[in-house]
Amino acid sequence: MRKPKIVIVGAGYGGLMTTVRLQKLIGVNEADIVLINKNDYHYETTWLHEASAGTLHHDRVRYDISDVIDKSKVDFIQDTVVEIKKEDKKVVLENGEVDYDYLVIALGGEPETFGIKGLKEYAFGITNVNSSRQLREHIEYQFATYNMEEEKDDTRLAIVVGGAGFTGIEFLGELTNRIPELCREYDVDSSKVKIICVEAAPTVLPGFDPELVNYAVSQLERKGVEFLIGTAIKEATPEGIIVAKGEEEPREIKANTVVWAAGVRGNSIIEKSGFEAMRGRVKVQPDLRVPGFDDVFIIGDSSLVINEEINRPYPPTAQIAMQQGEVVARNLAALIRNKSELETFTFDNKGTVCSLGHDDAIGVVFGKKITGSKASFMKKVVDNRSLYMIGGAGLVLKKGKFNVF
Repeated sequence: MRKPKIVIVGAGYGGLMTTVRLQKLIGVNEADIVLINKNDYHYETTWLHEASAGTLHHDRVRYDISDVIDKSKVDFIQDTVVEIKKEDKKVVLENGEVDYDYLVIALGGEPETFGIKGLKEYAFGITNVNSSRQLREHIEYQFATYNMEEEKDDTRLAIVVGGAGFTGIEFLGELTNRIPELCREYDVDSSKVKIICVEAAPTVLPGFDPELVNYAVSQLERKGVEFLIGTAIKEATPEGIIVAKGEEEPREIKANTVVWAAGVRGNSIIEKSGFEAMRGRVKVQPDLRVPGFDDVFIIGDSSLVINEEINRPYPPTAQIAMQQGEVVARNLAALIRNKSELETFTFDNKGTVCSLGHDDAIGVVFGKKITGSKASFMKKVVDNRSLYMIGGAGLVLKKGKFNVF
């Protein structure tokens, strides 16, 4: 009897969690498991802001997929997904095709630029290991070049961050820790450095507790960050950005470094493959399958799960992707054993912590508000826990964060 073939595309938090849980749940004779990813490594997306600012080496944020999968049960293919032919049950890759009986789409998100002119051409993103490395090296180059020029160009030391959501604020936290080091290293007067955060929404960290938001803003302002709230970026240019607040006349902010951290959408492969989606995100059934396709699950940034309490989608986070991965693994095990009852996904929010640098943070954990070093400690606990859930104690010892204070 032919074994069913389970194909998982994407080795981010959701895809990798599905794989490692599934390889424990099913025997080698029950199903073939195939994991497809364009890189042979997984990277911790929630650590990229550190690599981008240069406070953590880019190699620290990634680990080899081969370190956590059971090669006797999982066939790993390093390739890029081009399209999913759901009627033919095939995944089209750059270098071939893979057929499936069950498919898990965990391709992750993509930056959402909202059609703002020039962002793709002139702004840096915090999207993967290479983009983070590029941003870090660019910032260092500006500092290194500044004092070598006969005519000082202060725009070299101006950094604009578009977006005051999680990624933007966490990057600013790391950046304000890194700037004093760069100033010492390259003999730059720290008063010449300008860091500006531009946010179109009326508040920093929309949806977060206002008391904690005030703490975060005051801490970052104390370290030199200027906030332009309720201000939209209209255009990015080779010289900086054009912004406008309400009905005011647009104005230019000159900066040699523009970082876009203000939007994530689902993967474009979703729309290309003909799935019904909103900005690349599919509203999945309670068991995380795609409506009308009982053999396809979608999890992570490309899935849309409604929070019934407020009737709005849950924001795409690592925490929700990993919990989805665990549920999908159990549901796949049930399907290949011909069980009709599948588990319903219910998000169990353990809390949220936003880093403000290596020694400061804000958060709500188990219903309690925390700030400062206590919150920073909890952030590192959260980071280490995600490593433990996928790779056990060995991965924590290899990649974990132990500078807890």
